Amino acid sequence: MPTTFWNMSRSSIALVVGIFSGFGASLAAEPVTVRVGISSASSDAGFFIADKKGYFKQEGLAVAFTPFDSGAKMVAPLGAGQLDVGGGSASAGLYNAVARGINIKIVADKGSTPPGYGFQPLLVRKDLIDSGRFKTLKDLKGMKIAGSAPGSASTSTLNEALKKAGLKYTDVERVFLGFPQHVIALQNKAVDAAMTTEPSATRAIQSGAAVRVMGDDEIYPNHQLAVLLYSGDFIKDKPEAAKGFMRAYLRAVRDYNDSLSNGRIAGPNAGEIIAILTEYTNIKDPAVYRAINTQGTNPNGRVNEVSLKNDLKFFKEEGLIQGNVTVEQVLDHSFADGAVKELGPYQPRSQRK
Repeated sequence: MPTTFWNMSRSSIALVVGIFSGFGASLAAEPVTVRVGISSASSDAGFFIADKKGYFKQEGLAVAFTPFDSGAKMVAPLGAGQLDVGGGSASAGLYNAVARGINIKIVADKGSTPPGYGFQPLLVRKDLIDSGRFKTLKDLKGMKIAGSAPGSASTSTLNEALKKAGLKYTDVERVFLGFPQHVIALQNKAVDAAMTTEPSATRAIQSGAAVRVMGDDEIYPNHQLAVLLYSGDFIKDKPEAAKGFMRAYLRAVRDYNDSLSNGRIAGPNAGEIIAILTEYTNIKDPAVYRAINTQGTNPNGRVNEVSLKNDLKFFKEEGLIQGNVTVEQVLDHSFADGAVKELGPYQPRSQRK
């Protein structure tokens, strides 16, 4: 009599069930966890949009966000394999790590300052302007100015502002705090001025503590202020996840670009993007995001190499770089270029059929 499922032994049935259970488990593979460092700035928008809209999930990824005061503070955990992805400025610490043989790569644009997109303005305390203590950039001399971290891209921005006034970087005193803390420091008069990214900059202005003196798109046009970083371990051990992360990220950045109009989140899908930002950040008032001067982000991922080289030159002049290192050693365009090859080049909403 032929064997059927019904007259099989219990052990045989258990074997068959086990085989099919294992097959089902392989079809429903666990998502790959990607540990992402964020800087609590508006340039984190790409991460949040990709997570909320399910782009990471569609790539089989589960992201875990960890906030840092600055991108500079992400370098050590990226080098140690404690973070897979980071998002912040291309700092002196990054270049020093690469000079020591630590494999961390700049893989895409995260935030830049094309004209009209000055998302890290120079703020000065309102009382100093009202009193006449500050009238022009020359009056920054002797002031205590907040930034994010020593050797960060924002220090290069301030250097460019001081150069416009004929001042040196040593003519001011630096205080380094996380961007949200800049608001409190300005309110408490612990600092005189700040180079602060959005949305903290708008929060400081709306509180009455500070005045926006000049956008960094005026101070340092097309500055590569924030970048996407991959750890060497992530590239080596999870190459498919690294490719999938980039696809998801660029899809989100394209949604973000669709929401922009004249330097503001005011495009056709602005409501959707602002709702995501208020959900993922500690700023819950949508009006703040409607008011901010937002960053530019390249929807095709490429970074501004000229800007990166200018910042590295400044870091070297300040004696912050130990060893020989070049921008080319740190850059890896392959992930962004590969994603664009699959997704196609970005087309503005107005040009789509």
